Amino acid sequence: MRVNTGSAFLQLSKLTKDQKELKSHAEVPTLLLESPRSIHTHTHTHTHTHTHTHTHTHTHTHKFADTRLGKQRITKVQRPICCPGMEVRERPARSTPGSNEQGLFEDDVSAEPEHGSISGGPLSCVARLYVYALHGCLCEVAFTAVWDWCSTRDRRMMGYTSLWALPMYATAIFLMERLRGQLLAHHQPLPVRLMAYTLFIYVWEFSWGAGLRLLGACPWDYSGYRYNLGGLVTLEYALPWVVAAFIAEQHVIRNTLRIRLLN
Repeated sequence: MRVNTGSAFLQLSKLTKDQKELKSHAEVPTLLLESPRSIHTHTHTHTHTHTHTHTHTHTHTHKFADTRLGKQRITKVQRPICCPGMEVRERPARSTPGSNEQGLFEDDVSAEPEHGSISGGPLSCVARLYVYALHGCLCEVAFTAVWDWCSTRDRRMMGYTSLWALPMYATAIFLMERLRGQLLAHHQPLPVRLMAYTLFIYVWEFSWGAGLRLLGACPWDYSGYRYNLGGLVTLEYALPWVVAAFIAEQHVIRNTLRIRLLN
């Protein structure tokens, strides 16, 4: 009878010891879950690694669970605009240069008004001829004044021109506008274009000079220059004509084609 009682007591003690061990093992994850410091440390380490890997590629919203307070904290990592969900402003692509029926290139119409404004088309041919005529006469007065001052040192700077210069310069620059469109359409570089303009200017000056001489009204005479042809053109003016062609193409023609009149 004593033996049976002792055996039962040993079995009961062993069972109680096993239950305590099981209970202690079950409490370990509970303590780990209830420890906000361990959870925060692990989550912070993961967030740091993820942020280091995707610093320039992603922005994510991470949630840190606080089991003690039962709340959620949200932190943000920077995300570039290339990621989904972000607004991306696309710049309008610039198409390749091309000309329309008026010889206008994309660079000539780049100064168009904003959306919603009222605008007309480019200047008419008559208006452009008027602008080109005034520009040509102004340049001739300025050039002759400086040229004479270099030779006579006359401080009065008395430049001069002729009324015949108005139609001559107007039609010359107008035709250079068309020539410019053809050269740009064939992607000719600037030196080639300037050479073509200068050659055209010599032909145009000689033609007008010959016609006005028949009328006895030619206002210029280059007979005193060494490299002249019939007194109508001279090679000494080659460099000034190149500069004039450059100004005409890069500033006068280009900006005149950009002018828009409000309706």
